[in-house]
Parts: sequence; C-alpha cells; structure tokens
Amino acid sequence: MNAKHLLAAATAVLAVAATHAADIYVSLDTGKNKNAGTKEAPLKNLWKALENANDGDTIHLAEGVYPGKMKQNWFLVDKAVSILGGYAKDFAERKPLAHKTMFQALNENNDKKGTGLGVFTIDFTKRQGNHPQNVDMKFDGLIFDEGFANSYHETKGKPEGFDTGMWLEGPAWNKTRDKFPSANRYLVYSATANRATGKLTFTNCAFVNSGNIAFNVNWYQGEVDVENCVFCNNRMIGVNVLASKAVPMEGPSRTRPGWKPEVKWTFKNNTVLFTWSRLNDLADMGFGVRSNTGVEAEICDNVIGLNVLTGFDNTKGVAATKRTTLDGNVFFLNRESDVQMTVSPSIAKVRVDDFEDLEGTDGIESIEDNEDLKDPSVFKGRLNAQYLNAFLSMKYSESTRLDEGKCNGLRSVLGLPLQGTITTQCDMFCNRYPLEDALKLFGALDGKGAQALD
Repeated sequence: MNAKHLLAAATAVLAVAATHAADIYVSLDTGKNKNAGTKEAPLKNLWKALENANDGDTIHLAEGVYPGKMKQNWFLVDKAVSILGGYAKDFAERKPLAHKTMFQALNENNDKKGTGLGVFTIDFTKRQGNHPQNVDMKFDGLIFDEGFANSYHETKGKPEGFDTGMWLEGPAWNKTRDKFPSANRYLVYSATANRATGKLTFTNCAFVNSGNIAFNVNWYQGEVDVENCVFCNNRMIGVNVLASKAVPMEGPSRTRPGWKPEVKWTFKNNTVLFTWSRLNDLADMGFGVRSNTGVEAEICDNVIGLNVLTGFDNTKGVAATKRTTLDGNVFFLNRESDVQMTVSPSIAKVRVDDFEDLEGTDGIESIEDNEDLKDPSVFKGRLNAQYLNAFLSMKYSESTRLDEGKCNGLRSVLGLPLQGTITTQCDMFCNRYPLEDALKLFGALDGKGAQALD
C-alpha cells in the first residue's frame, strides 16, 4: 500500500471514530450502573463510564461528590475522552458552581490507593495497541479538593480560629480522626511514558488543598490548554506542564530558530494563590507556575499571588530549550519574588516592577504588561481574611540543642560533626483552605485571573 492509500485509510479510520463518538451521562444521585448511560437513564459512577467509554466519547457528570472504584480516591483515564461537569441531577442545566461536580476524597480511604498517582491519572501505557493520536480531550467544570484526604496536626501550626493545624506528610497525628497520613497525591497527573499526541484542555476547574503538585502533566506532542481555573492552597507547585519527548540534540539546534518545542502550553485567565513549600521549613519549592524544558508556554492574563517562594519559576532545565511568553499577568505578595529564573551564572529573583531587566533572557520571548495588584479591595469577601492574615504574619524559627555527654566532646576533639536536635517552629503550613472560599475567587478581577462561571 503506497503513502496515498495509507493516508486515505487513516483518514477513514478517524472519520469512523468521529462518527461513533458517544455522549455518556452520569448522575450519582439518580443513575444506575446497569443503565444505558443516556440522559434519561444515566450511569451512577464515573469509573463505570470510564470503563465503558471509547476514545472520542464525552462523559457528562451531574452534581455530586464522586468516589473512585471501591472508594479508591482516584480515577484511571486511559481513553481519549472528555469529561464535563456542573450539570443538574436531571441534566436540565449546566452551572458548575451551582451544581458542583466534586472529587473530594476522604482520609479514611487513603489506604485504597491502587496505582493512581493523581485523582485523575491520565495513563495510556497499559492499554492494548498504540497510544491515541491527534486527541482532543476536554475537562471542564470539575472541582478537586484534597482537604479532607490530608492529615493535619491538631495543635502545631494552628492559628487561632483555624479548623486545622499544619499539613502532615505522615504519620497521622490523631488516628481517631485521621486514620492515615496525607496521600501526597497529585490532583491531575499525566504519566511520563504516555505517547499520546493532540490537545489536552482543562477549563473552568478548581484545584484546592493538594498535598502534592496540583496539576502535573507530561505531554508528548501537541497542546496543553489551561484556562479559567482556580489553583488555591496546593503544595510545591500549582501548575507544572512538562514535555515528555526528549529535546532533539541533532539536526536543527535547540538554540537556533529551526528548533521548535514539542508541546505548546497555553495558561490564560487562571488564579494561582497560596502555593506552599515542600516542607514546613519554607526552604524550597512553593512555585505558583513552573516552565519546563521543551515547552513553548504562553502565560497571560493570570493572577499569581501569595505563593511561598515565587509566582513563576523558570529555573528548571536549560533556558534555551524553552520559549516563554509572560504577558499581562497580575502578581502580588509572593513571599520571595514574583519571578525566579536562571540568568547565568546565578538565579535572579525579581519583582514585577523590574521585569524589564529580564527582556532578552534565554527562553523569554516576551515579558510585557505585567503589573502589581492595583486594587486589593477586589478580593474583599473573596479571600478568606483569617487565612490571609495568618499567612502574611507567618513566622519561621529554628533552634539547635546539642546532645550532652562525652560523645560530643570526643567528636569535637576529632573534628567530627556534633550531634543534637533541631527544633523548628512555623506558625502555619498548608493548613486546609475552605473550599467555598476558594470558589469565590472566580470573577474576582475583571479580565484577569479566573472569570465568573455562572
């Protein structure tokens, strides 16, 4: 078969797939898993719909808090499907904030982990045949909240009036209340070994209280589009998009105009607040948004603030292997800097007023029209005032106490390190943020950040 015939056959296969794409309806309250999955007879569980679905299908989710299979706190997305939430129980209307489609796992089910690294684990590696190509996967109107799956200290790092103390990686502090440690799970995760191509889109979603990177997506080739979403109170990195295809080292040089990144990432009109460091020493991580090798990123019209280290991090990988447009964003009250990037031979930490100094830096295509928050009153009634006050006044301290006895005396004589204990004290760390307050961030600032949904 010649190339012409192969192209015709491939086109025919794609046309057949498009023709047979189905709509599957799921309602936790009114559905049954033996139903046909129609609007009139919906399925009950998302996991069942995912098992039944084929590439190209669209799953419509009514309001409710959806559990995974056998109460696992995660879902395997191994088909090139789209998932739309925010429908009323009878599918009569779709309003994501009025009819909340939620993934709000419980701590008591953290032992039912299975193999899912994310609440949504996009993984095509175990399916028969090739990974899907030229996909158009859309996820819209979904709310992810790990605030009740995490474990929190009862007293340590608990400002007055807070529901929880600081976040705990493990073990759980109170096993009567929290049987298990925090799950340390991504909210959305796409496996590094995926070889799918095409477009992956997340719009009008909320990602709250993650114990790990909230959005950690590896994509092989194509586009990743994240628009009009809220990322609030997550750990390490709010949004992290990576290219899993290796940067070419032969042919057109990665530093010359002939080289093109394999992944184009659009990050527009999102709100990213309160991204915490890796540990409660506040020493590393805590990035709102990170750019990575092999990615062409367009980061525009977002609100990025109150992150523990920096709003936008551009230090990962080689700057010449990225192309980043950082235009029209609003930065405010990021603790160390608004932008952190490699300016050889060091790392520059820059506030928005000095962004002009970064023009011409390797990998930066454009850095225009960014600004500090001009009118803080736009967040009145939208940001949790108690949480904000505790965050802004947060203090960290560390003290060292050497062990008494002869051992340290001998170590001192021999020039060996002395032994002791280090005690740290942090006023708060990744305490649970109220979901309802996080959802109020939609529509806070006209034209910038996540816009109103309903």
